[in-house]
Order: sequence, then C-alpha cells, then structure tokens
Amino acid sequence: MTESFHTDKRQVRRSFDRAATSYDAAAVLQREVADRMLSRLDLVKLQPQRVLDAGSGTGYVSGKLRERYADARLIELDLAPSMLKVSAAKGGWLGKLFGKGSWQVCADLESIPLAAGSVEMICSSLAIQWLNEPDAAFREFHRLLKPEGLLMFSTFGPDTLTELRQAFASTDDRPHVNRFIDMHDLGDALVQAGFANPVMDMEKIVLTYADIKAVMRDLKSIGAHNVAFGRARGLMGRHAFERAEAAYDKLRRDGRLPATFEIVYGHAWKPQPKPGFVDGRQIIEFRPRTK
Repeated sequence: MTESFHTDKRQVRRSFDRAATSYDAAAVLQREVADRMLSRLDLVKLQPQRVLDAGSGTGYVSGKLRERYADARLIELDLAPSMLKVSAAKGGWLGKLFGKGSWQVCADLESIPLAAGSVEMICSSLAIQWLNEPDAAFREFHRLLKPEGLLMFSTFGPDTLTELRQAFASTDDRPHVNRFIDMHDLGDALVQAGFANPVMDMEKIVLTYADIKAVMRDLKSIGAHNVAFGRARGLMGRHAFERAEAAYDKLRRDGRLPATFEIVYGHAWKPQPKPGFVDGRQIIEFRPRTK
C-alpha cells in the first residue's frame, strides 16, 4: 500500500484511548454495521471453539458473538488498552467468576501474539481501515485460523466522508480525511494471503447532521481522527475552516448535511493445505542418490 494510505499508529492508539468513555454513546453507525455483518453468520454452519474479535473496541461485537456462540472461548484484541478496559467492565464479576469472560489481548492486528492455528473464526468490524498494511493483517489472520476457518470483516471504502473530504479540499491540498482502500484491492489481498473463495460486497450509509462541527464532533467521540501521514499539524486557521464550512454547506438538503459512509464487507475461508505444502509453502524433499 502507498504512503497516502498510511496512518500514524501511535496517534491511532491515543485517539481511541481518549475516546473509550465516549465511544458507545456516539457509535450508532458502528453498531449498525456490526449487526449487518454478523447477520451473515446466519448462513454459516461453523460452530467455532475459539473466536477472535479483531479490533474489538468496547466489546459490542464480542457481546453479540458470545450470545451466538455461548460455548466458544472469545478473544478480544484491540490496539487501545482503554477500549479493552471499558469492555472488561461490561462483563461484570459474575462472568469472570464462572469463566464466561473474554480473554483480552492488547496488540496490533499486523503482528498478533497468538499461536498459529489457534482459532476457528475471526470477526473484525471497522478496524482494518486503521492499518498501514491490511495485507500483513490478512496474512496474520490466515496464520491464526485453523484449516476451514472463517474470516469475516467490515471496513470503510474510499467514498467514505467524501463530502467532508471535498469541503476541506477547498482550503489546501493536505489530507484532512483518512483515505480508505478499494474493495477489489482488499479482495486481491485476501487471495494473496492464501484465503479461498473471498466474497466482497459494498453498501453506502448516509447519516445527516446539522452542521460540519456536528460531523467532526461525532468523529472525535468515536476516536476517528485524521491520522494520515502528511496531515496538517495543529489547528486549522479560522478563515480556512470557514471556507470548508461554506463548501460543505452547499450540500445541505432539507436543512441537513449528508455524511456518506461506504461500507465494505468481506468473508473468506482458510482452505485445507495442499499435499506437499505447509502453511502455504511447498515442501521439497531431497534424498541422497543410491548407487
């Protein structure tokens, strides 16, 4: 992936740490996307023993997975420790007492400290877009899954917040909105990582707001700051912000401003290894010559 898609990983962690206590109140879209993604599991017959929630945040997806797979061991993984703390607090002491609490891991999706072949299912809702190299995360997911294990994810596509991006483009040429990867490139990355039969689809969800400040407050509340490399440092000047505000206001309809979110869904399976291959690598046996 090019640097235009790269994010400042330290800033990502700080943003989500700061947003941990405000996240649930603002994460209406995130819950809706998670519900739509998880509804696709109705068609899946897999009954996993261990499930990884990759980019678990405050635990909404984990809670839904726990309801669906009551006998499975759930592993919550997130880059921001404060998000994991909020999720842990929701479980209560009874869950921990009777062994129903999740295992929690604070780590980067591009380098996951779990054993190969340790889970049967990985779910990841709206987390992949914060990675510098989704290819690396897909390789990690492939490594962690057992053969015939399932990866299911959602992420933002390139048309996300297109109105906000266009408004700020009227002020300067710096990235003010994170850039997101195309659905077809993600599908290609799945195949390159060794997954079989990837299925990708997309939909757009449009939220409406009173003004540009309300859009930005919502993004701040869920930790979705601009963390792209090359972004402007410090506060934008008042005149520049007013130009962006005026450009956005031209899109007002029925008294409200639109904010478009392109949602990409994907799922794929880890196939059984081919004879003569181990973890995707071909094993060639050399034998000494006999006379």
